[in-house]
Order: sequence, then structure tokens, then C-alpha cells
Amino acid sequence: MAEQPQISIVIVNYNVKDFLLQCLRSIESSSRKITYEVIVVDNNSTDGSINFLSSLFPKIKFIQLTENIGFARANNIGFKEAKGEYILVLNPDTIIQEDTLEIMVKYMEEHPEVGCSGCKVLNSDGSFQLACRRGFPTPWVSFTKLFGLQKIFPNSKVFGRYNQTFMRIDESYYIDSVIGAFMFCRQKAIDEVGGFDEDFFMYGEDIDLCYRLTQRGWKIAYVHSTSIIHFKGESTKRSSINEIKHFYDAMRIFSRKHYSSSRLFLMFLKLGITFRSVFAYLNKYKNYILIIFLDLLIINSALMVSTWFRFGGIFNFPDYAYPTVFIALSIITFFSMVIVGEYFETKPTIRKALFGLLVSFFILSSLTYYFKDFAFSRGVILMTIAITAVLFSIVRGFMLLFEKTKGKDSDRRIAFVGLNDKTASMIEQLRGSELTKVIIVGVISTQADNEKVNDIGFLKDFEFLGSIEILPKIIDNYNINEIVITDTSIAKKDLIKTISIASSSTVRFHIAQEYEELLAARIINEISGVEPTLPKLNINKFRLRTFKRLFDIFVSILLLTIGIPLVFLLKSNKKEYLKSSNIFYDLFKVLKGDYSIVGLYEIQGEKTESGKLGLTGLVHISNPEQLSSAAMKNLNNFYMQEYSFSLDMDIIIKFLFRKKSGNKRNT
Repeated sequence: MAEQPQISIVIVNYNVKDFLLQCLRSIESSSRKITYEVIVVDNNSTDGSINFLSSLFPKIKFIQLTENIGFARANNIGFKEAKGEYILVLNPDTIIQEDTLEIMVKYMEEHPEVGCSGCKVLNSDGSFQLACRRGFPTPWVSFTKLFGLQKIFPNSKVFGRYNQTFMRIDESYYIDSVIGAFMFCRQKAIDEVGGFDEDFFMYGEDIDLCYRLTQRGWKIAYVHSTSIIHFKGESTKRSSINEIKHFYDAMRIFSRKHYSSSRLFLMFLKLGITFRSVFAYLNKYKNYILIIFLDLLIINSALMVSTWFRFGGIFNFPDYAYPTVFIALSIITFFSMVIVGEYFETKPTIRKALFGLLVSFFILSSLTYYFKDFAFSRGVILMTIAITAVLFSIVRGFMLLFEKTKGKDSDRRIAFVGLNDKTASMIEQLRGSELTKVIIVGVISTQADNEKVNDIGFLKDFEFLGSIEILPKIIDNYNINEIVITDTSIAKKDLIKTISIASSSTVRFHIAQEYEELLAARIINEISGVEPTLPKLNINKFRLRTFKRLFDIFVSILLLTIGIPLVFLLKSNKKEYLKSSNIFYDLFKVLKGDYSIVGLYEIQGEKTESGKLGLTGLVHISNPEQLSSAAMKNLNNFYMQEYSFSLDMDIIIKFLFRKKSGNKRNT
């Protein structure tokens, strides 16, 4: 590489070393007419990214950070090291064409008014990624996006402005904003605006940068003549980062920053963001919501059937019992299922459902001793639970059957593109992994040559499906779900074109042209449906998180209404106590949900994704002034992973004893 490159490629990596490997290989195959440097800023990955890749790419500059500081700050660090006339902000989970850099440089040279540009971005299934060209979220554009009008009228210039869905994807033109996965900018333009706004952790910083560039008179452009593949969201899959929260937080930051003069709009936008974030969470947990609805419908129907059997009518309890019996039954059943971990934690199972019903039965039976007016018949309760147990088992059995035949657990039909040893090796690994739901359908040649199939031992057992030129037809005829491309003779440009042609199908593509054990393992996991391994944090479990929040509310209300006033009355120097104590403010923050009674310790530069900061905690009772940042982080992580109510009680007791002993020493 030249000492003064034309392009400085800045890549922020977080736990995606396999995708970064593919990305760097695609950069290496770029046109030699362009000089470039690559700067990789690693956001404190835990997968050994730097150690693995630094030896493979000795010419690349790797910057290892000691904490995850977010996309914006990490890129700004890379910008400071950049020497090129142009800066390409590139995601690690992308693959670029051989001529992408050359085409982008040529376009920028021909359009000196453009400060930042982006290219056509495709998803891994070949479909067009709408986010690669966007309009600024003005009041009207925000309204159409947040309330779904863009989705209903995508071809309308009035409603489709956020993702520019009324514009052709095969033309180049000026737009408002490009996607942060590929931003080709002039360095002097970046310097003018000071890089990314570091108030954004992830999401929103790309639109904000483009907005500030346009305020300085620069144009933003969409360039259709080259494409990249973006395997969207891989970093967030491999972390505990709450992408929904960060996305809508970014929208709030952007609106406050650029539209603060319009209070009515900000209020309206806040309402819309709240609506969409709630909808996003509901969509995320839609399967759980469906099973909860079915469960409550079943158990209330079972109650009516049991009442009919016992009393000769479905509503034969006294009039005052309705709708109380249905509401009480639904609440008790729901919380019983939550207690046993049937909802929001794992896939619904027959075992946990039956255990939850057992808990419900004991609670309902116990309540009849205390509420005599509702003690109509324990036989009805027993019959209700029995009928419900049968129906719960049937429903969950059908769900399991559907998952195995049509859902995520169904058989995956795989075809390989490439008649070579890499294909043979991957087939061998798939065979050795004993994945029962994987069916290897056959191989596809990049040259229509049937005889070549028999030259490779492992491939002779599989059908030759045809040439890549008829790929869409092969996908339809053989009902292919997954395609693994191993042939290195296919140029990245042709590869992306091939994937784009097949975008109308539901097939998923995996690219393994540069064969590495790491890539092979990741692809096999994707095919088999194995999710990236993340630490199991108790604090993320719905039942424990719900109980912890209820405990926080109870304790904060108790202390605010009884505890603190009582202490205040007993204090001799009341004015001094009020001045020195922030307990009122802290407890109100607990009641609001910003803090927890027991929680994490605030470490400078660290983001708390899974837990809340606490008034006390493991670090608080461990002399934090004597601990290093790493030690405090380990204690925070231990608390999140091993959280339980008993652990909270231990911490509170130790905190109170330390407080008491400290007061004695002071006196």
C-alpha cells in the first residue's frame, strides 16, 4: 500500500471475526488501480478477533480498545488515524465487489459537491436493503414512518420519503442520508463536521452525520452502479445489546438535537416513538403473546365446561362471581406460568406447562379457604385443571410438530455451488455433526460439466443439480432453503449479481470462498439454527426481572412513606440530615425505574445493557475505591449472571451491617 492512500477504510468490529475475515478478503480482491489503507477498531471483542486476524493481515492497522465505546466513538478514533483523501466507513459484516472502491472514487471525483455517498446494499438473501438510502426524519417523514404509512403506500412520494421507496433502485441520485454500513466520504467533509456525534451509541449517527454535512452545503448521494452484501445485525446477535432500545433512543436524540424548537413536534414524536417501540417489543415476543392468549382462552373455557358438568350450565355460579372468577383465574394462571419459566424464557414445553398448572391448582385451592363466597366447588377447580392440562399438552404437541416440519426446526435443504475440495470438506463436517434436520440435496456447477462431479470423492454420493446459470430454476425445482458458495472462480461482482437474481426466493446464501475452519463452523451453525452463544444472565429472565421490579417498587414506597419520615423524626439535627442525604432523590429514581435498590456499580465509560445501577450492590460492599475497573466489571458481570432474590438479601444485610459499623466508628 502507498504511504498516502486514496482511501482510508475504517471498520469497527465487535465479536464478528468470521464476518470481518470475509470482509477483509473482499477488500484484498479489490482493483489494484486504487490505493487504500485499512484501520480496524476493535470494541473490546471477547472472541479473540485481533489475535486471530492480525497475523493473517499484517498490513492492516488494528486498534484494540479496552471497552465497548459504541459505533460513533470507535469510528472517530479510526478517523484520527486516517491518511486518505476519502474515508470509507464500512461494517465488518459486509462483502464488497472488486470494483466497488474504484467506482466510488470515480463518482466522487466527477461530483465534487458530494461530501458522502453510499452504494446499493443487498441483504444476504439478495433483496434490496431499504436503509441504504433514507430521508431525514422531519416531522412529516417521522409520522409516516412511525405510524406505518410508508409500508402501506411505499410508492407514494408523500408517504415513502423515509426509505425513498418511490425512487428506482437502479439509478443514482442525491438523497438525504446513506447507511452507516457503507459511507464513502471526503475526509475534509468529515473534518468539517468533526466526525460522528458521540452521543449516539449505535443507530442514528449516520443520519446525524449526513444532516450536518448538508447543513454545511455538501450533497449526499446514492450510487447504484456497484453493490455490497450486508449481513445485517450480526454484532447485536452476539451481544446482550438491546437493539430496539438503542434504535428508538437514537431517534429521540436526533429529534431533540435538530428539532428542539418545535415542542409540539417533539411531544408528538415521543408519542410515536413510544408507540412504535411498544409495537416492536410486541412483535419480538409475538409467539409468547399468542401462546399466552391461547392458554388463557383454554383455561377459561375449561372452567365453563367444568361448571356445566357440575352445575348444569356454563354460567351457573352466582351473579356476583362474574367476571371476577375469570379475571382471577387468568391472573393466577399467567403468574404461575411465569414463576415456572414457561413464558418469555424458553420455548413453551409440556413439562413446564403442567408444572405451572399444578402451582395454579394449589393457589386456587388455597384461596377458597380465605374467600368463602367463591368456594363453590373444589371439584370444578380440579376438573378445570385436568381439562386444561390435556389441552395444553395437545397445543404444545402441535406447536412442536409444526416447528419440526415447517418452522425453524424443520429440515433444511442445502445445495453447494462449487465442485471442489472445500465443498467436500464442508459436506464431511455436516455429516460428522449429526445434524438430523439437514438434507444435502446436491451440488451446482459454475461450469455445466457433469463429469467433474465424479472427480471428487465426497461429491459422488450427491446429485448434480445443474449449472449456476439456472440457479432460480434449481431453487424452485428442488425446494432449496440454503445455498453455500465455495467456488473461488466467481468474482464478487458476479456473486452479488447471482444472489440478487435469486432474491425473489426465500433461500439464504452462505459465502465460503475463502475456506477457513472458522467460517465453516459459523455456516454450519447458521444452517442448523444454532444461535450465537451468549452468557446466560439471570437478570434477563422475565420472572426474576419482574420480581425484582416489584421488590424495588415495594421497598421504595415503604421507605418514602414510612421509613425516612420515621428516621427524620428521630434525628436531632434535621436540617443537616436533609442537606447531607440524597436518599429522597435516589428512592424516587428507584420508583421511576431508573435505578434499583440492589444493582450494578457505575464504571466510567461502561454501558449497562442488562441491569440497572443500584443504590447498593456487590461492588458497593467490596470497597470500590480499592478495586480496579476490571475487578468492578467482573463483580457487575457476576451479579447479572448469578442474580437471585437471596443474593439481593445477602447484599442488603451486608450493606446495613457495614453502615452500622461505620456509624459506630464515627461516634
